[in-house]
Amino acid sequence: MTVPNFTAGQVLTAAELDTLRSALGMTIPDFVAGQVLTAAELNQLVDVANSAIFYGTGTGGTGVTAVTISGVDYNYTSFTSTGTFTVTKAGLFDVLAFAGGGGGANGQSGTTRGGGGGGAGATILGQVYLSTNSTVTIGAGGAGGGSGGTGVQGTYSSVADAISIIAGGGGKGDVAANPITTANAQIIDLGTGGGGCGESGKTAGGTTVLSSANGFGGGVAVASNGGGGGGGTTQIGQNAVTGTGGAGGAGTEVNTFIGGASLFKGGGGGGGGQTAGGAGGSSVGGAGGTTNGTAAAANTAGGGGGANNTGTGGNGGSGIVYIRWKV
Repeated sequence: MTVPNFTAGQVLTAAELDTLRSALGMTIPDFVAGQVLTAAELNQLVDVANSAIFYGTGTGGTGVTAVTISGVDYNYTSFTSTGTFTVTKAGLFDVLAFAGGGGGANGQSGTTRGGGGGGAGATILGQVYLSTNSTVTIGAGGAGGGSGGTGVQGTYSSVADAISIIAGGGGKGDVAANPITTANAQIIDLGTGGGGCGESGKTAGGTTVLSSANGFGGGVAVASNGGGGGGGTTQIGQNAVTGTGGAGGAGTEVNTFIGGASLFKGGGGGGGGQTAGGAGGSSVGGAGGTTNGTAAAANTAGGGGGANNTGTGGNGGSGIVYIRWKV
């Protein structure tokens, strides 16, 4: 557009209004200076502003897929490993990103103290403007803990400097986690919280340092018994019940963003337990065990399952990033 930057209270000339109308491809009649738009004209302006003309286009990741969601046509791609999103037309892009999940913990080797499940990789949904090729970073899942060790937190995912999300906290073990300010720390309070440990005084689950739009805290353990479930992206980790570990918190259903069949990401890991381990959240978090915890699969952003007795906690799942644009 050739119209100068607007100022508060500015009244556009007829020529400037017509330039605006033409740029937006509106079909309403020519404007006149000082014209007050009708409700129908304003609604058309909103519809045009929400249309594909402001979206960019790009390639990269696993390849571009066409999809229709609620009557709107999109193309999207997903990144399962770090790579480059090639922008072929500058504009807006919708992004749904998940960081890496935290590893599950071991409560205390040789005892009935179950380790907490790892927290899921936190999630973020947003819209960004990209004009140049952009690096998409996929967060790694954290390693599971052994011999009473706390699970390792995952790592962040991002799209260039435009949007990023921090990872899931590790499940709590008998060996206390280090403060977040410590180098090589094992952190339970992060994008989601790891589950609590079945050791007296360490039963509380970790908390999220973000909002509930990104993730939830971990569940509470039972002293000398089961570990708490790791927090998911849409639900707090469940509490342990005596010797049974708590289930991991539920994840996010991503088919509302990419279409297709039901698909979840970001479930918390189940807590370890003497009687039974807790289930993984939304079937994508790793299940807790009576010995070893189960690892979350790659690109699920799931938390690893907590361990019991002499076992080792499961590793967290790596993250994933979806990028889409209207067509």
